[in-house]
Amino acid sequence: MSRLWLWLLLAVLSALGGVAGWLYMQTEARHAPAQAVQIMIPHGASTIKIARLLQQQDVITSKYVFRLLMRFEAAPSSLRSGLYSFEQPARMSQIIKRLQRGDVMRFKVTVPEGLRTDEVLSLLARKTATKLADWQRALKTLLPNDDEGRLLPETYQYNKPIQIKRMLNAMLQAQDKIMAQLATDAAEQQRLRIMASIIEKETRLEKERTWVAAVIRNRLMRGMPLQMDPTVIYGLWKRDGHFSGNIRKKDLSTNTPWNTYTNRGLPPTPIGNPGAASLRAAAAPADVTYLFFVADGTGGHQFATTLAGHNANVARWLKIERKKKRAK
Repeated sequence: MSRLWLWLLLAVLSALGGVAGWLYMQTEARHAPAQAVQIMIPHGASTIKIARLLQQQDVITSKYVFRLLMRFEAAPSSLRSGLYSFEQPARMSQIIKRLQRGDVMRFKVTVPEGLRTDEVLSLLARKTATKLADWQRALKTLLPNDDEGRLLPETYQYNKPIQIKRMLNAMLQAQDKIMAQLATDAAEQQRLRIMASIIEKETRLEKERTWVAAVIRNRLMRGMPLQMDPTVIYGLWKRDGHFSGNIRKKDLSTNTPWNTYTNRGLPPTPIGNPGAASLRAAAAPADVTYLFFVADGTGGHQFATTLAGHNANVARWLKIERKKKRAK
């Protein structure tokens, strides 16, 4: 071999070694953007698009090296979509593994107990910055005929972009799981939902739930009207599409299918979405003979078995309310 060819061979080997060294540095060197960034990887995005997004946000130093590494370490379809946060120094291979795992940002939304279904959907749309119409449409596909009282209030996790139908289905299944433990008959399950929705509106105290459930049970057994104010409010909202927020004496005698002053028995549907504790209380009322309860002025209630005892509790409550008004 002539001296010239020898020098050319050495030059090529040297160049290849340099390229290999550069590639090694690019893939193994830890790199972090100047500040934390969030990147949405779209569903079905190509490796080229993903590499471009990452380099534009300074998450990687070279989109070409990223694509080259993908050829050896992963299939393009293995990268998962979603919203990612990048802030810590990482090797390019670690970033690829994160995208393969779907290590996306997780968000939480809490649905309080007792909200009507329309209120639940409005809350979810507002908290997740999505369109209310999308939530309404999705629920209609899941529950074409009956949507009140079927969603379990709880804290739920989700990724972005949020999959609305999947979240609603999770809320339905969460309640279904509890209902399966309480009753097997569909009609009995609906009865418990209705009872629980009233319990949820009447008290927020854990110790009182089974007592309110007992009052409902005892009144039903005696054929007495339930006379629960939240059912009146729900009926007025159902009829008018709104409620003033202040229940008046004449409202109690305004007949709607949900008014338990003008109708005996349970309302035809739940009046909100009850939580797990109220559902369990509806299925297992306390072993007490209470027929009445009234607010005690401190956030709880006074319960009574007789009308005389109830009237005494009402007089006590009125006295407390008058004292509060004088103190203002």
